[in-house]
Amino acid sequence: MTPVLTFLISIALRVESLNLKSKAGSAAKIIGTLMSLGGALLLSLYKGVAVTTHHQQSTAAEAPAASSQVQVLSSKSWMLGTVSLLANCLFFSLWLLLQSRLTNKYPALYSSTAIMFFFSTLQAGALTVTIERHSSVWVVTRRLEILTILYSGIMASAAGFLIMTWCVHKRGPVFTAAFIPIIQIMVAIIDFFFLHEQIYLGSILGSGLMIFGLYLLLWGKKKDTSAFCADNKQVDQEANHEEQQTTSV
Repeated sequence: MTPVLTFLISIALRVESLNLKSKAGSAAKIIGTLMSLGGALLLSLYKGVAVTTHHQQSTAAEAPAASSQVQVLSSKSWMLGTVSLLANCLFFSLWLLLQSRLTNKYPALYSSTAIMFFFSTLQAGALTVTIERHSSVWVVTRRLEILTILYSGIMASAAGFLIMTWCVHKRGPVFTAAFIPIIQIMVAIIDFFFLHEQIYLGSILGSGLMIFGLYLLLWGKKKDTSAFCADNKQVDQEANHEEQQTTSV
């Protein structure tokens, strides 16, 4: 949902424009965004038949108990999880739009990212302390836990958000948000090679639709940019021609 929300909010706030003189570019941006959303929904909601031969290691006795437990948890948490995920998509879209304004006024990406994470640490720390008050939860002893914390902090958070901020500064929020659905494709690949999960037909169809929609969106942005530059060039040429005529008179 994030690319679609970012695209719609960007148009409403006039951060992203639909160049009516480039109908092909504008149509490609709209269709590409919708196709990317459709691919994400297809990958998430449609399973289909398995196209790989990995075998799930589970006993027949464990399967019914696990299935009933999942059904109970799903019935209790489905609505809360859906609302939380939609809110996350909305706030992340607003963050991308905020970064596009912030980087224009404060282009120091390293210090702005550091300041943002400093306040995020205070907020997340205060929230976590109110939820987990037992000291045993805060003690980290296993090597995997330490590596997970370091990777999450250094790569997934610091480096990841710094690169996204740089992309927003260079190409805009819609361009950056368009690549977010690729996360699902990468997760499916990692599941297959490292966690030995099955790959289903829905994952392949959804991934293909997302990639095609992403390509169409980027092609539409290129067409819009080319048309905008051509319009500006024509306006400059007309202004120079009028200035030359005025000077000669």
